[in-house]
Amino acid sequence: MSAARRAGLGLCGLFGFLVLIELLPRTGLVPSAYFPPTSRIAVALWDQVLQGSFWSALGDTLIAWGLGLLIAVAGGVVAGVLLALVPWLRRFTASTVEFLRPIPSVALIPLAVLLYGTQIGSTLLLVVYAAFWQVLVQVLYGVGDIDPVAEETARSYRLGTWARIRYLLWPTGLPYLMTGIRLAAAVALILAITAELVIGAPGLGVRIAVAQSSQAVPQMYALIAVTGLLGLGINLGARAAERRLLSWHQSVRGEAVV
Repeated sequence: MSAARRAGLGLCGLFGFLVLIELLPRTGLVPSAYFPPTSRIAVALWDQVLQGSFWSALGDTLIAWGLGLLIAVAGGVVAGVLLALVPWLRRFTASTVEFLRPIPSVALIPLAVLLYGTQIGSTLLLVVYAAFWQVLVQVLYGVGDIDPVAEETARSYRLGTWARIRYLLWPTGLPYLMTGIRLAAAVALILAITAELVIGAPGLGVRIAVAQSSQAVPQMYALIAVTGLLGLGINLGARAAERRLLSWHQSVRGEAVV
């Protein structure tokens, strides 16, 4: 299936979903006071776009998301490579990693509030913690997937450290790393909005909470739609970067052929 056809089907599905949301409250199947039609949400969204405070909140969310993701990716790559290349270090930290990784990031909200209050640091703590594990696990898998034959060949040719990183580690681990970054980007956005919504840190989440508490239902749904659009844009951007950086990889070439 071509990319244009997939995009067309996706747009048709989105249009059908918007039509369904428009019809449900107007036919009385759901109360319009709590579930407004698409047209009212669109008007509320336009009103939000015209407000400078909306763009400030959007910028705060993107800053927290981007900075947290950057820290998580850098930490995940460094830690993943070290743990994968130093066997005794991986064995030494295995129990700690398995203990910390399943802890939900939202469980750290009380700690984040104690440390940073409602400042951006609270959001960064949750975002970095959640996104870090996505990258770390993928890097561990990527380094562990190096072909033993290729590794023996590199050792027999006495390739240096940087040569082994360039010709073995990089091409083998990059697909895993890109997958980890794509997953981490989505998780980072979820935790950024959650922190703003629950803690009250600056961003779109706190505007959603204010709209909900003031019974501004269309505005609330409009802001929720913005977060959905952000997630869609981040996913599309991550996939585009993945296709560009991995144009040589079999998975991307196969996708292009199909």
